[in-house]
Amino acid sequence: MYHYTETGLENVWLENGYLRRKTAYGTAVAIEDADGLHRAIGRALAHQSYLRAAEFRFLRKELDLSQAGVAELLGTSEQTVALWERHGKIPKTADRMFRAIYIEAIDGNVRLKELVERVAERERADDERFVFQDTDDGWHPKVAA
Repeated sequence: MYHYTETGLENVWLENGYLRRKTAYGTAVAIEDADGLHRAIGRALAHQSYLRAAEFRFLRKELDLSQAGVAELLGTSEQTVALWERHGKIPKTADRMFRAIYIEAIDGNVRLKELVERVAERERADDERFVFQDTDDGWHPKVAA
């Protein structure tokens, strides 16, 4: 498996969908359908019970938003968003709203109340690891056996 840290996330591993190539500078890794992989990672993160600092930053960047843009969406200051991304102490309401905004942006029309309720019910382990598989119909989280 490949430990995919290029996104700034430490808990993402790829089971397949990548190629290793020798170059004059060392081994390089090429990701097949990187955009699809990032959507799958974002979707998986957005359905968790809360976001960590790096995960919040990942979703913000996937939405192509600045810290100021997120601050405007959530009704807070740019400095506050910067603190969330450094320390991860994101208020629950802002966390849930930001994940809902992400899901709406990538999936279109969703029932936000159902999404927020589903996310609020999900427990999360501190050492949770995300493993993704590249399939014929795109990237998907690997279902635990």
